[in-house]
Amino acid sequence: MSLIRPSADAGGEVGAARVSGAGGRRAVAVLVLVGLAALIPLVGPPVVLRGTGEAAVPADGGIALMRTVLFAAVCVSAGELFAARLARRVPGAPLDDKPRSWAPVAAGAGFVAALGLASVVANGNLVPRRFSDMDIGGLYETRDGMLALLEVNAFVVAGLCALSRRPATQVWALAAVAVAEALRAHPTTEYSPLLGSGLTLVHVTCAALWTGGLLHVLRLLRRWRDPEAGAALLGLYARVAAVLFAAITLTGVGSTLRRMPAGTVLEQLTATAYGRALLAKLLLVAAVAVLALCARRRLRKAADPLTAYSPARAEVVALGAVVAVSAVLTALPVPIRW
Repeated sequence: MSLIRPSADAGGEVGAARVSGAGGRRAVAVLVLVGLAALIPLVGPPVVLRGTGEAAVPADGGIALMRTVLFAAVCVSAGELFAARLARRVPGAPLDDKPRSWAPVAAGAGFVAALGLASVVANGNLVPRRFSDMDIGGLYETRDGMLALLEVNAFVVAGLCALSRRPATQVWALAAVAVAEALRAHPTTEYSPLLGSGLTLVHVTCAALWTGGLLHVLRLLRRWRDPEAGAALLGLYARVAAVLFAAITLTGVGSTLRRMPAGTVLEQLTATAYGRALLAKLLLVAAVAVLALCARRRLRKAADPLTAYSPARAEVVALGAVVAVSAVLTALPVPIRW
């Protein structure tokens, strides 16, 4: 039997190997989750349309996927700004110890998605097969075209701001994307389009702060070595998230009743593609609410408040699915008001 103990260098190598292995497992888990999230917009439209008798939107899966990327890009960038602002309100928080910003990458992904959506608009809402299919100049002549161009340019500005010395200035570009999405979702032919756009703007903004904010808060908790500061940040986020959740619920109910009169909601939730996707979103949001309550309970009563990290991490995954389902909703035919 050997009595030789591992040297300090060997111990360091073992520790490094463990860290590397954990990092590899996390990377694989992230890739799996991203792949599953991509399946939702690609597979979702044909699944919910089955048996409804409604006509599918051309290339609905591709459009839903691009809009998922666009929504996710806004969530990541807005969430970083939101979480950083919350962190500055935590006494003694190690503000210099922060993870690398994902905002530049998010802006790049958002730009590619917005460019793809603009190409669809330039081809009469059909996916172009050749560059010659697109009428680029025609984008300036239609409302949808102008909004698509606004989103493309907004992501360019957001990326430049994220790389600058004042990354907080990207908030204005992100706000422009949110406004463009709110206006796009409610054409002028719709009754009370400004009311609908206002509800959507609040809904999208609060959802982006809730989803992206939690993601970046968890990233900060992984970096910080101070449990008290971490628990304080998570608690501060939980209080703000409760207000965001209330606003999301109210605006979501208002938007639903505008498209589905109260007397037809239950029937349309199962009889129309839009209603089925909305029902899936409601179930996911309910699961998110349960996870949020579990995290908040642990934060208050557990001996170690940071045990709330586990349900909060599951909450982020569920919120990612909500974002994908929300993108599917934008690629489905709007239900007829009965």
